[in-house]
Amino acid sequence: MEWTKSMEWLAAASEDPGACKEEWQNGTTGVALLAAGRFWDVLIVPEQLGLRVADLLEELPLLEAGPCLLDARRRNVGFLLPPEPRTTWIGTGVRLLGAGTWITAPAPHCRWGALRWLVPPDGSGTLTMPDVLEVALQRCAGELSRLQGRPAPGGHSRTAPEDGQVDGSPMVRECAARGYLRP
Repeated sequence: MEWTKSMEWLAAASEDPGACKEEWQNGTTGVALLAAGRFWDVLIVPEQLGLRVADLLEELPLLEAGPCLLDARRRNVGFLLPPEPRTTWIGTGVRLLGAGTWITAPAPHCRWGALRWLVPPDGSGTLTMPDVLEVALQRCAGELSRLQGRPAPGGHSRTAPEDGQVDGSPMVRECAARGYLRP
C-alpha cells in the first residue's frame, strides 16, 4: 500500500502517469521522465557533498527527510524541494531544476543501481525544506573543505526576496509552522 501511494504521488509529475507506472513495474528501463517545477523542484549537488547532506538530514530527529535521488553515473544527488520560482541557489556544482526541466527517476521503491532513491518519496508529499537544506549544505561543504585541508568555502546559499539568514531556533520554529516536524 505504501509503495502504491508513493508511486501515484511520484507518477503525477509525468505527462502520462499510467505509462510511467507501467514502466516502473514492467518496463525495460525501470525509469520514467518526470517534470520538475510543478509539484517540486530538484536541487542537484555534487555526489560527495550530497551523500553527506543526505546522511545529516536523515539524522535530524525532528525533521522528516524529503525524497533524495542518487545518480551515480553523473555523480550527483538531487533533493526534492517545494517549487520556488524566484529562488536562486548558489554554489559550486549546484543546479536548481524547476519549471521546464525534467528528471529521470526510478520507481519509488528502487534503492539499488546507478539511479536510486537514497530517501524514497513516501507518497504524502513531504519535501526537503529549503532552509534546512541550505544549512546542511553549508555545514557539510565546510566539513569537506576541512577534510581536504582547504579553508571553508563561501557557502552554498539561496536567495529570495523575502528570505533572510536562518539560525537554529527560527529554523526549527519555521519547520514546526510548516508542519515538517516529526511527531
